[in-house]
Amino acid sequence: MLLRHFLRTAYIVFFLLMTGIVDAQFKTAKATNYIKLSQNFLYAAKTGDSTAAFIDTLKNTDQNFLAEQLNTDHKKLAFWLNLYNGFTQVILKKDPDQYKTRGSLFSSKQIHVARQELSLDLIEHGILRHSKVKWSEGYLGKLFPSGFEKKFRVETLDYRIHFALNCGAKSCPPIAFYEPEQIDKQLNVAVKTYLKGEVTYNKEQNTVEVPALMGWFRHDFGGKKGMLEILNRNKIIPEGTKPTIHFKKYDWSLYLNNYKSENNG
Repeated sequence: MLLRHFLRTAYIVFFLLMTGIVDAQFKTAKATNYIKLSQNFLYAAKTGDSTAAFIDTLKNTDQNFLAEQLNTDHKKLAFWLNLYNGFTQVILKKDPDQYKTRGSLFSSKQIHVARQELSLDLIEHGILRHSKVKWSEGYLGKLFPSGFEKKFRVETLDYRIHFALNCGAKSCPPIAFYEPEQIDKQLNVAVKTYLKGEVTYNKEQNTVEVPALMGWFRHDFGGKKGMLEILNRNKIIPEGTKPTIHFKKYDWSLYLNNYKSENNG
């Protein structure tokens, strides 16, 4: 009888303790600003400070709480761009040899968010490109995206992400710290800055060399017609001109710590 009473009491105490722990975890998760966390994580990746606490919080967060905060495309863009760029830096600084087999680097599930295993490819092509097939130049969508992907992907694909994602290559655009309230301006600056540095216009031959990534994802940019409109809008080529487009070679040399300078836009 005494043993039964003891076990019952112990069970009640254990239940109350666990309820309190779970309740505290839920309150902590609700109180977490995930956009700010993504920025702080990226900053730690930049400075070389420990990212362990940020990675642990991301891993164990609740999907629903995260989804409640990422309730607009601007918020999704800021969060996932910061995470992609931050994890790329963290992974490659820890093990640069992974860059020798880039296919595996991008496709392997080394990232944990809300108890889901994710790859850099999933973040880029599934979430930020609204479930596009990687090697289809942007023309094909995935037939069966995961529930997680559908829950967190952007509603509308924004071609400007290609000027914000940094995969560690020398030809990649520099990394910025994105925030929802400023992201339109930030992405416009990223586009103009990158194109100014990468595009070569030849008036005599009426040709223009554009970054290779515009060819890889040409449908994201609206095809060659859309590319010319982007170049005209950003005053990269003379207004009204329609030069023949050529795609430059991509420099895949490993180049870490490529962050946007303060005076660059």
